[in-house]
Amino acid sequence: MKVLITDKVNECVKDIIADVSEAVFLPTMSEDELVSIIGEYDALMVRSQTKVTKRIIEAGKNLKIIGRAGVGVDNIDVEAATEKGIIVVNSPDGNTIAASEHTIALMLAVSRNIVPAAVSTKEAKWERDKFTGNELFGKTLGVMGFGRIGRKVVHIALAIGMKVLVYDPFATEEIVQKSGAIYETSLDDFLPKLDYLSLHIPKTPETNNIINKDNISKMKNTAIIINCSRGGLVNEEDLKNALENGIIAAAAVDVFVNEPKIETCPLTQYKNNNLILTPHLGASTKEAQINVALDVAKQIKQVLSGGYTESAVNIPSLNPEKLEPVKDYMKIAENAGEMIMQLANGKIKSLEITAQGDLIDLDIQPLEVAILKGALSYMFQDVNYVNAPYLAKQRGIEVKTVKSEAPSTFTGILKVKLITDKDITSVSVSLIAKNIARIVKLNDYDVIIKPQPHILVVPHINQPAMIAKVATVLSADGINIGSMSVSENIKGSNMSIMAINVDRSIGNDVITKISNIEGVHEPKYVRLAAEYTL
Repeated sequence: MKVLITDKVNECVKDIIADVSEAVFLPTMSEDELVSIIGEYDALMVRSQTKVTKRIIEAGKNLKIIGRAGVGVDNIDVEAATEKGIIVVNSPDGNTIAASEHTIALMLAVSRNIVPAAVSTKEAKWERDKFTGNELFGKTLGVMGFGRIGRKVVHIALAIGMKVLVYDPFATEEIVQKSGAIYETSLDDFLPKLDYLSLHIPKTPETNNIINKDNISKMKNTAIIINCSRGGLVNEEDLKNALENGIIAAAAVDVFVNEPKIETCPLTQYKNNNLILTPHLGASTKEAQINVALDVAKQIKQVLSGGYTESAVNIPSLNPEKLEPVKDYMKIAENAGEMIMQLANGKIKSLEITAQGDLIDLDIQPLEVAILKGALSYMFQDVNYVNAPYLAKQRGIEVKTVKSEAPSTFTGILKVKLITDKDITSVSVSLIAKNIARIVKLNDYDVIIKPQPHILVVPHINQPAMIAKVATVLSADGINIGSMSVSENIKGSNMSIMAINVDRSIGNDVITKISNIEGVHEPKYVRLAAEYTL
């Protein structure tokens, strides 16, 4: 077997791969060049420069695994690889230390005026009094996001002697407190307490521009913002204005909305010394590059040896023997996870998964993973079938699986119950015919809902004209109804529910209008990413 390694991946990987395969190192190549040779290789290892396109993947007739020596896989056509049964892996942990240290380095640099002091001194000036700074010891650091890097930043900051607060709606208070930090539940309460804010959250529609002029205005005028996470979490124009007007004291930014073309970034126009900009250096250490290379090389070795890998970003990493009997349920199981997270209120504590009918005779572990993937994808970026169980465990989410012999209306049914600190929500799904999946129950309502991208769920008092009133609001906003399921509460209350498939997303303004209809209770818009076509 042969492994092709490009993009100047560190040659330390050679000894690991040599146990199972010949390692061939070549420079970064064009698509045509790779297409012409990839057919003779069993594995491909790249960094970010090589674009592993569908054409390359299709030409890789012997490819079993593609490894990205780093975190992001934007340069790899993962869907094409999945279709070909090729595992795609990355190294999610390899840059944790590097990114954490860079965060602390920027905090120190901006607090002690290191950059302008260095420039001044190199110009043979002695301006010691001009660059008096501040200590980190005793100051309050707010860490937004308690993932791998966020936890490491907390650990370092506590060692320095800082007081650390953590805001992460998806982390439990118990896990945060075990780290030595203080758990915060409200962003509005969190921000005013901080001397420093460091972001370590994924960029999602919910977190895009989360640090904007409104939230910046809640901070102390002596506060300092550090962003080594994702460009776009901090609104660049709002941050520039805040620095210009003394709303906060300083900032340090390593990530930008438009990388690497940052010429139009508003922050590059700000020339005062209380802003430090670095060109996405978070993972740029020799050690990190070696770590990610070694990590991916080990995974390639595992796969070429006939084993399974732990950091795959696509489904072939699941055991095919387990997957085959339940594969038709995988998408609808993921839908159940997506939907239940969007219907529930409060912080997730546990998930209970119940299988009935034909499913009780099958190994439903892949379905458990699919449900977790759907649920956690609403909370995090880059969740896949491999890391979903790990993320759930890391967040202290208890997962319980039950097989019930109770009679079932359908051949096989999968019920998901989500328990939060505020309520209990349940969603049941089934295949009503081969390859035809439906959501068949929402809490105490029997429904038949197509698992399509845009669903509006409207609990309401069972009284005349409710459907017409909701339809009128949707029509006024140009939203078309594709299909609808209406059901009375099976426990005999005066409540009913509408589940409506619509043709596009529904904004908060429309949800508010529907909420204001007399008799409507907590309508929810549900967005399903794992879509069925039937």
